[in-house]
Amino acid sequence: MRDLVVGVGASRGAPLAEVEGLVRRCLREAGLPAERVAALATLDARAGEPGVVGAAERLGVPLLAYPAGELAAVEVPGGSAAVLAAVGTPSVAEAAALAGGGELLLPKRVSRPAGRRASATCAIARRSGSVLPGTAGIGPYEP
Repeated sequence: MRDLVVGVGASRGAPLAEVEGLVRRCLREAGLPAERVAALATLDARAGEPGVVGAAERLGVPLLAYPAGELAAVEVPGGSAAVLAAVGTPSVAEAAALAGGGELLLPKRVSRPAGRRASATCAIARRSGSVLPGTAGIGPYEP
């Protein structure tokens, strides 16, 4: 059953190891297997970032990209004025994970790189329904 969407926020130039490492750490923290991930989701302005693209490729899932206005309309538990000022939405990871509906399983977590500022965030949601947009090749959800 592939019913998880992992929302990812990333700064420009966020390294693949940091993004992928954070995603895998979040899955472990939530007790969820990577095999349940249906897609990674992010802000459209970050959909071409090598770290984000590479994380989706390594997980073998599609990357969903949402415009800032669509993410800004998603109700999330938190939000950041700094993120809003920088990218036009107060939340990227949580909003991207929840953009198609569902339940937030793991709220936003921030990467913890040694010796420098974090450049990635991650949140996990479980989607209900039949199929995620852009994921027709991986099969239906099983609630």
